[in-house]
Amino acid sequence: MSPKPEGPKDGKPSVTLPGTVEKVIPPLPPVEPEKAQIAVEGADDLYKEIRVENTLHDENGKPVALKPGVEVEVTIAADKTATKPKDPSK
Repeated sequence: MSPKPEGPKDGKPSVTLPGTVEKVIPPLPPVEPEKAQIAVEGADDLYKEIRVENTLHDENGKPVALKPGVEVEVTIAADKTATKPKDPSK
């Protein structure tokens, strides 16, 4: 699956990459938040896993958590001032 170029509602340049939750990591120590390890498709092998706090919010604002093995979308967005035109020859 290839990245989806898109312009989010806020107008920032962005790309959305597919990913898979590889595992859910319990907190150590228990006062820390649970983490989800996500493998991002299209990233270099050495850098494809990211770990993020495993808390999202549903449409009612209630906290929910990701399950291992599910497919997710990882969106990278930046302000227009933080980007430059890409050289089409590269």
